[in-house]
Formats: sequence, C-alpha cells, structure tokens
Amino acid sequence: MKTFEGDDERDILLDAWQEASQGWGRQADGVRDSAMPVSVWMLDHAELKPGLSVLELAAGPGDTGFMAVQRIQPGGALISSDAVAGMLDVARERAQELGVEHVEFKQLQLEWIDIPTATVDVVLVKWAVMLLLDPSAALRECRRVLKPGGRLVIAVWEGPERNPWATIPQRAMVELGQMQPLAPGGPGMFALADHAELRELMEDAGLFDIEIEPIEMPRGYDSVTAWIGETIDLSRSFKGVWSKLADEDRRELRARIAELAEQYVDASGAVLLPAASLGAHATA
Repeated sequence: MKTFEGDDERDILLDAWQEASQGWGRQADGVRDSAMPVSVWMLDHAELKPGLSVLELAAGPGDTGFMAVQRIQPGGALISSDAVAGMLDVARERAQELGVEHVEFKQLQLEWIDIPTATVDVVLVKWAVMLLLDPSAALRECRRVLKPGGRLVIAVWEGPERNPWATIPQRAMVELGQMQPLAPGGPGMFALADHAELRELMEDAGLFDIEIEPIEMPRGYDSVTAWIGETIDLSRSFKGVWSKLADEDRRELRARIAELAEQYVDASGAVLLPAASLGAHATA
C-alpha cells in the first residue's frame, strides 16, 4: 500500500498545478476530446439518474462533470472542484461557454474533502489519485462523503508501456542528458498502474463491489510539433526542462522525439499514439 508524507511536497505540487492551469485551459478542448472514452466509461458506470448529487474532484477543466449534469436532470446537482484556484477558473469559464447549469464550484483537497459525511450520491475522480502524496487518505475521504450505496468512479493511468504518448518525450530528455530519470516509488502518473494494488487501496477505504478494467484511448496529433506543444502545456516536468533549453537543444530534443515515435507517424506527418487508462468503480 502506498502512502507518502510531507506538507512541503504537497505545497510544491499544488503550486505547480496552479502554474499549469493556464496551459490546461489552452488545451482543454483537446484534453476533453482525447479523454472522451474515459469520461464516457466513468459516467456509464456511475449509475447516474435524475435527482442525484455528483461531486467531481480534481476536475481540472471540468468536462466529465459537465457531461454528468445532462444525466442527472431534472433535480440533480454537480459540485465541480479542484485543489487550486487556477483550475477552478478554467472550469468556470468553460461552464459559462458551454451553458452548463446546476453546478457549484468549490476549492477542495482530495485528501481532506471539506464536505459533510454521507452527502453525495456519486464521486468522480479522473487521473488524480495516483498523483497524491496519500492516495489511501483520498479514497477514504471519497468513501466518507458518499451516501450509503453511493458510487465512486475513478480513472488512473495504465503502465508506461501502454502510454508511449507520455513516455517518449521523457525518454528523449533522459537519453539526451537533459533530465534525470524519475525516482521510483513516489506519486506520479503510473503510481497506481498495478491492478491489485489499486484494488487493495479501494478495499482498505471501505469500498466494495470493486471492478477495474482498462480503457483504450489513442491520442492523435496533426504533427510531432503539435504533440510537443500539448506536452509543454500539460506536463510540468517537460515544460520545466524545455523552458531552460537553448534553441539548438530544443531542435535536438524535437528530432529525438520524432525518431522514437517514427512507427506512430503516417506519411502526412500526423501522429497516432497508443494510450490506456484504468477505470475503477465501487460502491460505498
């Protein structure tokens, strides 16, 4: 079971997400489209119906929760939340643009959710639990705020071998000596890729009827350059390195990424990269 400690590390993570929020806003439409298979899977397994209350945690641009609103009317309500104010601003703007109603925005931490016990019917968490210092605490909190019989639906990432769209840019930087390999064992994109470990965490949180399955979600780009541009906006580690590179080093990195991704590039230069998430749902 993975748990991590450190308020300083938590503050650093939150500051980084605050800084990243503008990039996520720029890429929100693309993120929504590429994540659609996961969002649809989550909503299909949330057992939504009119009148239910839904809490989306770490909502980012908010699109999964916004889609849920359509399924819980009339009478339902959504709380769209994130740990940082910048992401909430992005979600508010998108809700206004999309005309989404019946939604309240709250700044909430996953590891201590400032909501009374047993007050929501469904909790949604997409691609956040594995990034936390204490994922077990987050799952216990999700269980706490759910009404008896409520549904928790989460998504985490499958392992690195299933997600070359994410691993190739990092591999290129390591091979070129532009960054050190990430230390194993801490929070990160693939920290909960092990099915058995994820199930154990959910069981320890008091959840039952747990089911976990992979979700394929290929990611397409018009070019390697477009893929790199998205990665700069969405990946804090990649942006941190890229921003410090000289132009010559950036060209070398771009060329190495293209070389590593050659099998996924067609004659027009478009890129179609494999990607896979894990979906998990359970009953409180």
